[in-house]
Amino acid sequence: MSEADTTDTTESGADDGAVDATTARTVLEYVVKALVEDPDAVSVELDDRGRRPALNVHVGDGDMGRVIGKRGRVAQSIRTVVRAAAVRDGLELDVEFVD
Repeated sequence: MSEADTTDTTESGADDGAVDATTARTVLEYVVKALVEDPDAVSVELDDRGRRPALNVHVGDGDMGRVIGKRGRVAQSIRTVVRAAAVRDGLELDVEFVD
């Protein structure tokens, strides 16, 4: 990935980067909302300040344990699925679960 690909992900009408981030974000929101008790409290934001863009997930009180799972297995599975959705469209990103 070039730096140009990662910086264009926040613009709504930009090249392939924006479409790819939107696809990964949509998949992430769908999976997380299916796991939590309060799907309305789920929010996902794109953070492209680091080396790679990251999707930060915020959930309601008491739902973080459901998203993380035992020994982080659910969280790792979510990361795998979302990264696959992003890579398919040519974007590498991280998924972070923010408390």
